[in-house]
Amino acid sequence: MDTYKGLRAAVVGGSIGGLTSALLLRELGFTVDVYERTPVPLENRGGGIVLQPTTMKWFGERSAHRIEELSTITRHVRHLGRDNEVLHDEPVEWRYSSWSTIYRALLDDFGTDRYHLGEFCAGSDQDADSVTLRFVSGRTERADLVVFADGVTSTARRRMFPDLQRHYSGYVGWRGTVPEGEVSEETRALLCEALTYSVAPGTHIVLYPIPGLDGGIEEGQRLLNYVWYRNVPDGPALQELTTDLRGIECPVSVHPGQVQPCFVDEMRAAAQDLLAPAAAETVARTEQPYLQVVFDTRIPAMADGRVAIIGDAAFAARPHAAAGTAKAADDAWTLYEHLRTFGGDIPTALKRWEPAQLQLGNQLIDRVARMGRRSQVEGTWLPGDPSLRFGLYGPGI
Repeated sequence: MDTYKGLRAAVVGGSIGGLTSALLLRELGFTVDVYERTPVPLENRGGGIVLQPTTMKWFGERSAHRIEELSTITRHVRHLGRDNEVLHDEPVEWRYSSWSTIYRALLDDFGTDRYHLGEFCAGSDQDADSVTLRFVSGRTERADLVVFADGVTSTARRRMFPDLQRHYSGYVGWRGTVPEGEVSEETRALLCEALTYSVAPGTHIVLYPIPGLDGGIEEGQRLLNYVWYRNVPDGPALQELTTDLRGIECPVSVHPGQVQPCFVDEMRAAAQDLLAPAAAETVARTEQPYLQVVFDTRIPAMADGRVAIIGDAAFAARPHAAAGTAKAADDAWTLYEHLRTFGGDIPTALKRWEPAQLQLGNQLIDRVARMGRRSQVEGTWLPGDPSLRFGLYGPGI
C-alpha cells in the first residue's frame, strides 16, 4: 500500500502502543520514525498484560511472531476463600504475556534503524502542511503526521490541556512477579492454570501466569504475576508511600527495588492477614515488589490538525478491565483504517477517527471506576459476577 508514500510520520513514544502505530503507519506507505525518551531499550519493564483480541491482532494478521509463542493461557477464572477454598470456578479462557515479551516482538518487527532512543520531545507546533517536533537534545524534526503515544506523562496532553488533572482513585496497586517454581506445590496447583482472585473487605488481588524473563512459556519457566489493590488516602500518606529510596516522590509508580523497605514489610504482613494463603505466599516471595498509583485520566480531544494522541497518553484507565494495552492497540488500528479510507487527507482522517475513540475511552473510564468502587469501597465484588470480567468494549468483550 503506497497511499502515503513520500510522507513522513513521527511516533513519540516507543512502547507497545507506539510500536503498533508505527508498524501500521509504515504499511500505509509512510516513512516512520519512533522517538523514545529513555536512553536504553525498554527491557524488563512492567509485569504481565492480558492479551485481548485487539492487542493480538498485529500478531494474528501481520507479524512473523505467533501469539502462541509469546503468551501463556488459562482456562478458568477462580476465586479463593480465606483458607484457599475455591469459592467459584468457571471455564473462561484468557491469554497473557509480559510487557517485555510483546515489546521485543514488536520492536523486532519494526527494526531499530528508525527507532531513536534518548529523544525526549519537549514541544511541538504545526502549520497546515506539517508538524515540527523539538527535542531536549536539540534535535528538530518535521513530519506530515505525528502520533503521540508517550504514556501517562504525555508531553502532548500537557501542552494541549495544561489544566487537565489526573483523578486519584483512592488506592494503589502493588505489583510483582515470582518464578512459579519458587512457590509451594499447593500454590502452583491453585494459581498456575487459572486467573485467580482473592477478595477481602476493601481490597482484592488478581493473579495469573506470564512468560518468564527470557520469554519461556512452558510450565516451570513462567512467572506468577499479580496486582494487589490497597486503599491509601490522598495527601501525606500517599506522598510518603510513593517517595522512593532516592527521596524522590513518584506520583505515577515506584519502580522495583525503590520502594521503602518499611512499606514492603507492612505489605507482606498484611497479605498474611487479608489474602488467601496462595496469594499471600506469592506476595511474600516477591523479591522486589513495586507500586502503581491508580488513577483515571480523560482527555477532551485526541486529534489536533495533523497530531493524534493515543493510548495512555489520552485515556489512562484503572487496570480492572485489563484494557490499557488493548485501548492503545485499538486507537492505532482505527487510526490506520481511517487514514486508509481518507487516502491522503490526514486532518480529515484524524477528525473522523476521533469521536468514536473518545467515546470508547470515556466508557472504559466509567466502567473501571464502577469496578473499583465495588471492590475498594462498597464490598460488592462478588465471585462470578459477569459485569466484573475483563474487556475493552464491555465485560468479556
